[in-house]
Amino acid sequence: MEVISQSEQKRSPSVQKYGMFPSSNLLGAIMKVRREKQLNAVADDVLALTAVVGPILSGVLNALKADVVAEAGGASDVKLKMLPRLYRPGDGDVGICFEYAVHEAMNNGDARVTERIHDAMRFCRIRPNETKSILFGIEKSGAVQLIATAKNILTDESRTLAGKVGQPPKLLRRLNMLAAAFRRPTTRLALPSSIRGLWKADLFVGSLDSQQWVGTSVKINPAQLEGAAGLRIGIVPTRQGVSDKVRLDEHRGLVICPLHHDADFMQIFYEAWRVVQAFMNADAKIPKESILPRPVDREICRILEERREFPVVEVVEAMKVFGQPELMATDVEDVRLEDVKGDTETSVVVAPVSRATR
Repeated sequence: MEVISQSEQKRSPSVQKYGMFPSSNLLGAIMKVRREKQLNAVADDVLALTAVVGPILSGVLNALKADVVAEAGGASDVKLKMLPRLYRPGDGDVGICFEYAVHEAMNNGDARVTERIHDAMRFCRIRPNETKSILFGIEKSGAVQLIATAKNILTDESRTLAGKVGQPPKLLRRLNMLAAAFRRPTTRLALPSSIRGLWKADLFVGSLDSQQWVGTSVKINPAQLEGAAGLRIGIVPTRQGVSDKVRLDEHRGLVICPLHHDADFMQIFYEAWRVVQAFMNADAKIPKESILPRPVDREICRILEERREFPVVEVVEAMKVFGQPELMATDVEDVRLEDVKGDTETSVVVAPVSRATR
C-alpha cells in the first residue's frame, strides 16, 4: 500500500505542478480508498495472442478501400477467406492495427496497457476510475476506419480537457464537427482554439465516473507523434535509448506514454501482427511450418482457418471469447480520515492488490 502524506506532497514538484493530489486538511472528511485488483493472471501465449489478433483483424478490415468493401456487400459481409483477396498492404496498416489493439486492450482491462495510461491520465488531472477508450477512427489515407459509437459512453456533460484555462468544451456535441474537420480544413476554424487540433485524435481516453476525456494520439512510429491543440496524451512503443517513463513533453505539449516491449504488450502485438500477415499470405489458411515455426502461432491460425467461411466481424467477436478475460477491477471504499491511526494526515491511499490465490 502506498500512502501519500501532505508533507510528502509539499516536497514533490510533480504534485505541485500538476495538482495530482489535494493538499488541504481533510481530517474528519470522507476519503475514497481506491483499490485496483488483478482478477486473472496474465494468460499463456495462445490466449494473449488471441486477444490481440482480433483487433488486428478489425484494423485490416477497416483498411480496405471503401469501394472494395461496397462491392463485397459492406464491411459486415466480408468473409474471412475474402480478406486476403481484397486487402492491399499499405505503409500505414500496422499503425491502424496498433490503434485498434491499444483501444481493445484498455477496454478489456489489460494491465500492461491500462497501468501505463492511468499514469498518463494522472498527469492530466484525471483520476483513472472506471476508465474507457473511445475509438475515433475516420477516413485516413484512403482507408476507412470504424467510428465507434460514443452514445452509450458519453453524456451531455462529458468534457474534453484541453489543458487551457477556462471551461472544458463539451465533447458529445462536437464529435460530428471533429469528423468534418478532418475532411474539410475550413471546418477546423469553427472549432474552439483550445481544441482546434482535436480532429487528429485516434482515441478519447477518460473516466466514466467524472466524464472527463482527453484526446489521445496513438503512433506505432514515435517519430510521427505530433502535438496539437486539444491533444493531451501520446501513446507510442518504447524505443531503445529513450526513457520509458510516462512523462510530459513540453515541446509537443503531450504526456508521452510509452508501452513496454520485452515480455510485454508490444512484443505480443508484433507477434500477433506477424501471425495475421502469415495467415493472409497463406490465403486464410495455416501457413507452412517454416513460416510460422512456433506451435502457438500455428494454433492461432488453426482457430482462424476453422472460421474462414464466416464474416470477419463475427470472427473478431468469436475471438473475444477465447482471448484474455478482463484483468483488472476497481473497488472504491469511503473511509473517514479521523479513523486513520497515526500522526500523518493522509489525503490519498493507493492500494494495489495481487491476484487472489486459491
